[in-house]
Amino acid sequence: MRITGGTARGHNLFSPKSGNRDIRPTSDRTREALFNILASEICGSTVLDLYAGTGSLGIETLSRGAELAVFVDQSRQALELIHTNLSHCFRTPRASLFQLNLARPDVIKRLKSKLPPELLFDLVFLDPPYEKKLAQKTLQMVEKAGIVRDRGLVIVEERKDEPLPKQCGTLELIDQRRYGETGLWLYRQVLPNRNRRL
Repeated sequence: MRITGGTARGHNLFSPKSGNRDIRPTSDRTREALFNILASEICGSTVLDLYAGTGSLGIETLSRGAELAVFVDQSRQALELIHTNLSHCFRTPRASLFQLNLARPDVIKRLKSKLPPELLFDLVFLDPPYEKKLAQKTLQMVEKAGIVRDRGLVIVEERKDEPLPKQCGTLELIDQRRYGETGLWLYRQVLPNRNRRL
């Protein structure tokens, strides 16, 4: 597993120990395809990486010019792995790490209370364990918390046949891709009273 673009391109990331089924990194192929889609959205962006695992998605954005990345996972091992990978890729990573259980209904509100009140995210990655019915639930929590900047993107990774909605409040599905068994859903934040040009 390696960074596919930007200042840390080619850096190999540390992976979970063999036998660990709680951390499922996004494959290099899927990540590279995703970041080709997101290319124009990354530079100067603020990024939230939920169910962060190894941190590969957030770290890839930092490598490609993101301003700040916030990583959230419930696993202490995952957070230690993210910290190790950040230190491996950057001298002074622009990142914050939080240990929170994303299955709890109030967790995004709790996260919001720990962040600067003016902080909104341009990109949100949402990569829960497959087939646990967490993707749509977390998507709804993110939308209700009002933490996504207008025109920002929420990217959901799940098993390709998971039924996710075309709209979730102010989040509109604008693209869907499949890579093997993996599905990606891209939602655009479109706040009211705006020209809804996708």
